[in-house]
Amino acid sequence: MAEHEPSIGQSDEWYTPRDYFAALGLTFDLDPCSPGAHHWVPAAKVFTKSDDGLPRAWNGRVFVNPPFGGRHGHVPWLLKFLDHGNGIAVIRAYTSADWWHDHIARRAETILFPRGKTKFIRGEEMRSTARNGSVTVHPAGSVGTSPGHGIALIGMGEECNAALRGCGLGQFIDNRQHRVA
Repeated sequence: MAEHEPSIGQSDEWYTPRDYFAALGLTFDLDPCSPGAHHWVPAAKVFTKSDDGLPRAWNGRVFVNPPFGGRHGHVPWLLKFLDHGNGIAVIRAYTSADWWHDHIARRAETILFPRGKTKFIRGEEMRSTARNGSVTVHPAGSVGTSPGHGIALIGMGEECNAALRGCGLGQFIDNRQHRVA
């Protein structure tokens, strides 16, 4: 019997918790999937949903937490990330999925499986609208809900691989020696 995600089709806004960035200790050149100015990804440049970061040029070290909505909707983002070759990406840890075998097992340099369920910040948890119509951003310590699946952090490039190795967030795998042929 398959476990079905209760959130499929509801939202693709699942934002990475702040403590992950503190553990990684990196500043990124680009976040191509940013919700905007009120987000905490340490990135010099961001592309929002309205900017559509997928077809744009990516430069430097990127942090990619792609839209989680829709079946295989994250795969174009994953492919662009792997082709770019410098950064950290957050993906579902669907190790039995075709895209995992076709792309992650074959191309990811490093993989980190965080310990426990990741407490993402959901879009509606990150901001709420006050009576006067202003947007309130929830404090740094607020946590969201966990998806019904685990995640993996994928590393590409020496600095990002080293950050994943040393972050202490979970099980680190150096896939460079163990890639599937």
